[in-house]
Amino acid sequence: MAKTKYVYFFGGGKAEGNTTMKNILGGKGANLAEMTNLGIPVPPGFTLSTEVCDAYYKNGLKYPVTLKAEVEENLKKLEDLVGKKLGDPKDPLLVSVRSGAAVSMPGMMDTVLNLGLNEEAVQGLINMTGNERLAWDAYRRFIQMYGDVVMEVPREEFEDVLSSVKNKKKVLLDTDLSAEDLKQIVQQFKKVYKKHTKKDFPEKPEEQLWGSINAVFGSWNNPRAKKYRQINDITGLLGTAVNVQAMVFGNYGDDSGTGVCFTRDPSTGKNVFYGEYLTNAQGEDVVAGIRTPMPISNLKKQQPQNYEKLEQLRAKLEKHYADMQDMEFTIQQNNLYILQTRTGKRTGLAAINVAVDMVEEKLITIEQAVMRVTPDQIDQLLHPMIEPKGRKTLKVLAKGLNASPGAAAGQIVFEASEAEKWVAEGKDVLLVRRETSPEDIGGMHVAKGILTSTGGMTSHAAVVARGMGTPCVAGCKDIIISGKTAVVKGTKYKEGDWLTLDGSTGEVFEGQAKLIKPGITKNFKKFLGWADDIRKAAVRDGLKDKGFNVRTNADQPIDAKIAREYGAEGIGLCRTEHMFFDKGKLDIFQEMIVAEDVEQRKKVLKRLAGLQKSDFAGIFKAMDGLPVTIRLLDPPLHEFVPKTKADVKILAEKTGVPIKKLTDKIASLHELNPMLGHRGCRLGITYPEVYDMQVEAIMNAACEVSKKGVKVLPEIMIPLIGTVKELSILRENAENVIKDVFAKKKMKINYKIGTMIEIPRAAITADKVAEHADFFSFGTNDLTQMTFGYSRDDAGVFLPEYIQKGVLEKDPFQVLDQEGVGLVVEMGVTRGRKTKPDLKIGICGEHGGEPSSVEFCYKVGMNYVSCSPFRVPIARLAAAQAVVKNRIKK
Repeated sequence: MAKTKYVYFFGGGKAEGNTTMKNILGGKGANLAEMTNLGIPVPPGFTLSTEVCDAYYKNGLKYPVTLKAEVEENLKKLEDLVGKKLGDPKDPLLVSVRSGAAVSMPGMMDTVLNLGLNEEAVQGLINMTGNERLAWDAYRRFIQMYGDVVMEVPREEFEDVLSSVKNKKKVLLDTDLSAEDLKQIVQQFKKVYKKHTKKDFPEKPEEQLWGSINAVFGSWNNPRAKKYRQINDITGLLGTAVNVQAMVFGNYGDDSGTGVCFTRDPSTGKNVFYGEYLTNAQGEDVVAGIRTPMPISNLKKQQPQNYEKLEQLRAKLEKHYADMQDMEFTIQQNNLYILQTRTGKRTGLAAINVAVDMVEEKLITIEQAVMRVTPDQIDQLLHPMIEPKGRKTLKVLAKGLNASPGAAAGQIVFEASEAEKWVAEGKDVLLVRRETSPEDIGGMHVAKGILTSTGGMTSHAAVVARGMGTPCVAGCKDIIISGKTAVVKGTKYKEGDWLTLDGSTGEVFEGQAKLIKPGITKNFKKFLGWADDIRKAAVRDGLKDKGFNVRTNADQPIDAKIAREYGAEGIGLCRTEHMFFDKGKLDIFQEMIVAEDVEQRKKVLKRLAGLQKSDFAGIFKAMDGLPVTIRLLDPPLHEFVPKTKADVKILAEKTGVPIKKLTDKIASLHELNPMLGHRGCRLGITYPEVYDMQVEAIMNAACEVSKKGVKVLPEIMIPLIGTVKELSILRENAENVIKDVFAKKKMKINYKIGTMIEIPRAAITADKVAEHADFFSFGTNDLTQMTFGYSRDDAGVFLPEYIQKGVLEKDPFQVLDQEGVGLVVEMGVTRGRKTKPDLKIGICGEHGGEPSSVEFCYKVGMNYVSCSPFRVPIARLAAAQAVVKNRIKK
């Protein structure tokens, strides 16, 4: 069996790796190899592969037995190539030791520079360069970095020494210190090192090298690297590689320097050379902000030849990689070296502009452009954000769940009615509640943002906020709400105090932050048009219809209008219960709930029917020519009844029902587990007059707007069925009502009657259910709840810890659990289509706007996904990317 190769050399115009080997060499190592092969001036070196990191952790922090010999062999090759030897007292080789995973993780792992210096080698460096200051500056940097990175000596203690010497010398910059000053600093740094490690600073270069290699591999699992991978959803990597590379010195003098540059502006995407440069400095000075760098354009004045070379390399690398590059460079005595190139991080605006421009420049194809922009980057363009510079000055008070994206600042209020009142007075408010309920809808609608101390990602606050496009932080446990005050870690905030929240990160800040709202650009529309072309042309085995559509969840005409502007191709979920909380309707609905008999209920419902008809007519007009799926009443009735004594008294006066009798009636509606109680189709079976009224209102509205030239495609959805009999009874009831409407209106229109699949039993028996359904829509919020046995309103208490401890990889209410819930969904799709091959199937849970869930829906053969209006553009991109990733190979 062939011996595993762990170390790969690059230098002298040849490399043992290339850019396709990122999984093995890491991004940095693969790109160093690629640039070497391209003839770009790269300091030579070698890369210890990510397989070493993987083996290191799997074998109890032990390296493969052949590794040491491979490192020694490649170190000898490097020494021979550059004509220097590590630790040589006459002409020492110095190296850098850097991390580099397959996915870029800027600043998350460790780096050591100037390795190889000791008391003898520093003199050799002075003799060879004739630059005493350079040598002592390099040595003091090495001791500090090695102490900090390898031995965990507090960095501040080194900084204190440096500051003390600068103060004593009355200088501001490191560059103003003399060689003698730096020599003294080296001695003091060694004392700091010994104080913390109880050992002298290592003199042997081999000990220095392996100490640094150990530290870089060790940094793969440091807290910041783990957190970065978690935040950016980076999984499945073997680990980091380690790059050992000959040093070049930007701190040689005024003819030397270092910089970082981007081949395009990473903020806007504009095709201009963008970057910063420092004279007489090493790379850490730019990255760490030790000195203020100059714009890259200054280099053109100082070193025009090197600037021109850099411009040429910029063009060469961008063309070669066909993407915007982030380059690090060093100039040593007028000689230019490229230390790294990688795909440049960019804002959402820049991502769109770079993708569109590169297609027009014929660097990439439309499909490549669509795959290059992430759904998160699209999200940035749709919501207000905290101004980046100002964000650094904000005090973070607490962190909850990032329930609905975007930032908001406002004066805090604790009651929905107060929010409405304050906004009417021209104030910006944040609604702060323990948890919201449907009765809070008015205050939620006017608030700039919503903050709750309990609840999860599919709590009422989260779902409604996403639907309205309102920033929301939910389940923020550090906030204790009592009356009209909120206490956060001992500090009290009263009504009227200013807070800022970021629903994209879950953070809550003290005070009023400055917000910026990115605009929708011409390139943004063009880019999403490309995405639409791809998904609309999708062809899948077993499906007659082409395409993969994106609908929206919308309950009001204004929501439908916004969603259509964002590209929605219909409504996948209109929740009729949300309409009942409008002024004038809730009172009537409450009267219906407390009515004593069927006749009284019907009488009250007749008054409600006209109002419901008006709602549906508005939505049909907004969605002219597109399908509208309307879900009949779903929540339990107790959600609609008054909660306070004062409100009960008001209802008693309106209905003429004695308070005692009314209180008893309301109490009778209480359920121990309402989510599994008297709701959904169960209400339709026991109170058929409620569903009959809704169906009548839907079809009356459809007929009336149809007469006015609006193309209406109504789809009536019966929720929460668990048995086929529930659906067959309610379908028959609905068809009888529709028949009567058509007779009275003397017209007919096409319609569909289908069901939500949200109870596992419905999915298991989907072949039978399909006999009575024109379409299925998977309600994955409830389906997840019932498959896992988690209460979606309470799971936020333990789910973060489950994810932290590895019990679950993701919150299943945010990202569809494909292994369990997904299996139930797939079973429902397969069995439903076995009965009706052309059965229309979609998803209307919160997962409909989450990219990996959208791809799953595409793979199992759904016709569409449906999500909140402000996530429609994200779903359009995710759907196109799903098509490209899963295209049938002909």
